[in-house]
Amino acid sequence: MSATARPLGDLVYARSGDKGGDANIGLWIPAGRPDAAVDWLLTTVTVDWVRTLLPEAAELEIDLVPLPNLRGINIVIHGILGAGVAEGVRFDPQAKALGEWLRSRYVVIPDALVESGISQ
Repeated sequence: MSATARPLGDLVYARSGDKGGDANIGLWIPAGRPDAAVDWLLTTVTVDWVRTLLPEAAELEIDLVPLPNLRGINIVIHGILGAGVAEGVRFDPQAKALGEWLRSRYVVIPDALVESGISQ
């Protein structure tokens, strides 16, 4: 199966936000994409994968919650926002753009998963 390095967002949708000093990122495969894309997402997203794509989280605790019935996975990065929004110095103190930052990162995705299903 051929695969191409491309933005994660070519296949995956995201939504993110904050809970105190923690960031919460939901990644999911939209309807219209094959179930194989969900399988790919659930096997590809690991703690090490998140740390590689988001180096600012390399030393932080990360929880993953697979949500196969929702075609996605939830990522919680503990402490990435420090003490929280009121004291944050990140460019994105509420982590609202963190999901889009992750979607912009290049990953190797099987071509068949992107070429089938919905158009972007």
